[in-house]
Amino acid sequence: MINYQPDFTRSILDEPEMQSGPVYRYSDEELNEFRELIQGRLEAARKELGFLQGLITRKDEAGTEDTENRYMNMEDGSGAMEREQLAQLASRQIQFINHLEKALIRIENKTYGICRVTGKLIDKARLRAVPHATLSIEAKKTMTR
Repeated sequence: MINYQPDFTRSILDEPEMQSGPVYRYSDEELNEFRELIQGRLEAARKELGFLQGLITRKDEAGTEDTENRYMNMEDGSGAMEREQLAQLASRQIQFINHLEKALIRIENKTYGICRVTGKLIDKARLRAVPHATLSIEAKKTMTR
């Protein structure tokens, strides 16, 4: 059995020697642009999470729809299944919010937009599409192989 050891597990941050010369990062103006983008997405994500959580709690309440005769109803399991799907969506939304909040921290630290594997700047188009990205397309392709 061959033990697979990909070389992408090493990060530029693992290198012991310090780089001499300028460190390339996005300018403060560009970071502010990304901050505004992320804050907008974060606000929308929090609203959606609140909506999903509201749906989940309303599904748990015994309202007037519970008073109808439901004996031997074929759809008894559908309510539980729908709650489970809503809980999964809410969980994904919480994770997305967490990633966006971490991206805001990286902006404050001025490390936003730097690939954690290659140390190169992540393309602006990628950051606009996936503002919480920490990998460049190049690193992402290497990891999926």
